[in-house]
Amino acid sequence: MSKDKKRQYPMDSKMIGNKIAGARKKINMSQAALAGHVFVSPQAVGKWERGESMPDIITLNQLTKILNVDLNYFSENLSSLNTLNEAEQITSEVKHLTDSPQPQLLTNFSGNDLAKTDFAGVIAHNLKFNGSNLQGSDFSGADLTGSTFLGSDIREAIFNGANLTDCSLSACDLSAANFDQAIFVRTKFYASALEGAKISNTKLTDVKLSKTDLRKAVFENCIFEGVDFDYSDLRRLSLDSQTFIGVLFHNAALNETTFKGATLKNVSFRSTFALTNKYYRAIKTICFEGATMDKLTYASLKGLGADLSKVILL
Repeated sequence: MSKDKKRQYPMDSKMIGNKIAGARKKINMSQAALAGHVFVSPQAVGKWERGESMPDIITLNQLTKILNVDLNYFSENLSSLNTLNEAEQITSEVKHLTDSPQPQLLTNFSGNDLAKTDFAGVIAHNLKFNGSNLQGSDFSGADLTGSTFLGSDIREAIFNGANLTDCSLSACDLSAANFDQAIFVRTKFYASALEGAKISNTKLTDVKLSKTDLRKAVFENCIFEGVDFDYSDLRRLSLDSQTFIGVLFHNAALNETTFKGATLKNVSFRSTFALTNKYYRAIKTICFEGATMDKLTYASLKGLGADLSKVILL
């Protein structure tokens, strides 16, 4: 590389490169291994360490976790930068990556150990978290539109106020996760466990929960519109005081499910297969005490033998 080309990079790139190399060697990690963690080539890592280029701010944030260093590790001794406050600015940007939309450079976080990671406020679409450890991570207020979670450990994660539009969560453990005021539009849950998960103060629109275990999930102050509970397990689940509009409970396990005080409009409980005595018996165990429903929903449930003695007709 010519001297002229080297001059295109600021003096601090060399210092940051030395810090990356030092931290990497301290944990006995090769350049190739580090490259694999942040989805770049080993040659790119080599250029960083030689000061020929610099990682972007998002990658720098990832490096702090991989190399087990503090954010200030990369910002100390930067007094030679163009402005007096630029060192502090770098640290601030790394801590608050998502205060404003940024060019999205990282999308694949599959296979990563990201337990208790702070993703709060992130604006990042179409992310991939396949086989990732996200236990206890904070996605509060994040916009994760179109993201995929497959086979991931998401226990105790916080999705309060998160935008989960068009997201897919398949074969995930979401036990004790919190979804207060989350945005659910066309969100898909498949073969996932939500034991102790809490979904509250929100509207679920065109959401599909297929083959999902909801037996010990908690729903509070929710509106379900166009939701499909296909083959999901809702046994003994309390859906009291919730609102259901155009919802399908086809092939769902509903033994002893309660809808006390709930509102049901155009809701279907029919199985797509031939109705069996077992299905009729399950319908009879559902509690609709104090529920309000339209005439068509009422007629459908009456035909299935449901106890509607304490139902209020709209």
